[in-house]
This record gives sequence, C-alpha cells and structure tokens, in this order.
Amino acid sequence: MSRREIREHIFKLLFLLEFYKGEELNEQAERYLDEVEEAVPTEEEAAYIRDRFHKIEEKIEDLDKMLNEASKGWKVNRMSKVDLAIMRLAVYEMKMDEDIPVKVAINEAVELAKKFGGDDSPAFVNGVLAKLAD
Repeated sequence: MSRREIREHIFKLLFLLEFYKGEELNEQAERYLDEVEEAVPTEEEAAYIRDRFHKIEEKIEDLDKMLNEASKGWKVNRMSKVDLAIMRLAVYEMKMDEDIPVKVAINEAVELAKKFGGDDSPAFVNGVLAKLAD
C-alpha cells in the first residue's frame, strides 16, 4: 500500500471526528479500522494507520488552534468538514512529524482536496497550509 493510500485512510478516520463523539466515535473508528485491516496487505500498515489516527486525535485542539490562527475569517467551525480533516492531517505532518517534509504534506493535502473536496478546496487548503509553512 502506498503512503498516499495510507494517508487517505487516516483522512477518512479524521473525517469521522466531525460526526461522532465519545464511545460512538470509538465504535465507528474501530469498525472502519477492521475493514481497513482486511484490505491492507500488512499488519504493520494497519497498525500505522491506527496509531497515526489516535496520535492526531489527541492533538486536535492544538491543530485547530494553528488552523484558526492561519485562516483569517475562517475558523474551524465554519470550514468544510472535508477540508478540515485534510488540513488537520497535513498540519500534524508539517508540525509534529519530522519524517514528512512540509512540501510533501502540503502537496498530499492538496491532492486529497482535489479528490474529496469541493471546487475551491484545493486552493483553500493550499493557502491555509502555506501560511503555516512560513
């Protein structure tokens, strides 16, 4: 499985955060992860997806604070849920994961926005993340 496919699974899990809370979130995430584990070729990849999701989930408040500061006029509660999930993943990669270069995190976020977001999503995601990259 490619890094892009792994990132896509993590994005989908982060998207669940906008619709479920508490035990219901855990149940939905586990259900999705069970499906992923069946589709993912190796246990290591499945474990990586699970681990990365939980690490990002723990940092949501910090990530949202950074996004609020970078996106003038667009607080996280007004953003598209798709764009928000994409940017949370990207900001985590940019600021908290030393293994992923900033440019790669931004590029991958823009690609996710093209695939899953609206017409304006790629430009919006790129603009916000570019501010955070400085």
